[in-house]
Amino acid sequence: MFILADNIVPRETNNVKMEELFDCPVCGTSKISLFLRSRDYFLTQEEYTIFACDNCGVKYISPRPDKNEIVRYYASNEYVSHNAGKKNGWNFLYRQVRKYSIKHKYALVNHYAEGKNMLDVGCGTGEFLTYCKMQGFLVTGIEPGEVPRAFAQHHYHLNVYDERFLDNLSLPEFDIITLWHVLEHVHELQDRIKKVVEILKPNGTLIIAVPNSDSWDANFYGNYWAAYDLPRHLYHFSQKSMTLLAEQHKLAVENIVPMKLDAFYISLLSEKYAKGKPRYFHALINGMRSNNFARKHNCNYSSLIFVLKKR
Repeated sequence: MFILADNIVPRETNNVKMEELFDCPVCGTSKISLFLRSRDYFLTQEEYTIFACDNCGVKYISPRPDKNEIVRYYASNEYVSHNAGKKNGWNFLYRQVRKYSIKHKYALVNHYAEGKNMLDVGCGTGEFLTYCKMQGFLVTGIEPGEVPRAFAQHHYHLNVYDERFLDNLSLPEFDIITLWHVLEHVHELQDRIKKVVEILKPNGTLIIAVPNSDSWDANFYGNYWAAYDLPRHLYHFSQKSMTLLAEQHKLAVENIVPMKLDAFYISLLSEKYAKGKPRYFHALINGMRSNNFARKHNCNYSSLIFVLKKR
């Protein structure tokens, strides 16, 4: 049985409508502890509090901006994932890494998919979907951001819709559904998993990639760890909490795959937040240290891909 987030209490702070969570959004227990306090180093410098569940280990921010307010925290020309077309050194590096990542993601999808009908939730500007389409997949995308959604529609001629499109789906029609660094952004965590499982075919594959709060770089950088990305990242998962979430929705963990390049990217951003500038050499060394730690300690890489099968 999955847990419904019926314990969310609305409030207002500094003219921002906030939600306060008193129970764990994954397992529902009220046994939670203060984990750390950090801030939005990327945009507003506002402070936030992260709590940790004593039972399943998931971490989450509370209070958090509500679903309507969170949009303002993405409103920046420097938000790389929605502005990768801007020409500068940072985004050039991002685009090169993205090309490699797209091929890696496709190889994973092609290996586990038992059909060609694919849905990518949080597809951004559509590069991954375009690559899969070129390989023969029938692709559909969901993207809440109006600007990246319009880019995917008009530049790549993709079928990309806003989140309301999911409400119109009820039959299991997709062979594979992917959420690449998306789940940590979703307010209705349990409802979103319930919906994607509902529209996934029997024995279909769900692929979820999330940052790993048990990684070496998370522990090393502490409140400067860039993958906390407050308040845009609402949850911070571990292998234990993601496995429990999957099992609640009758999903079996088929495989856990590392995203090794994320250790370097996250370390680079974390160096910038901690020291005021992106110290490339230190980020390189710490990315290597993180991946080396993960090889020896239960696959705890900076980010992990969970390959889940519908039972």
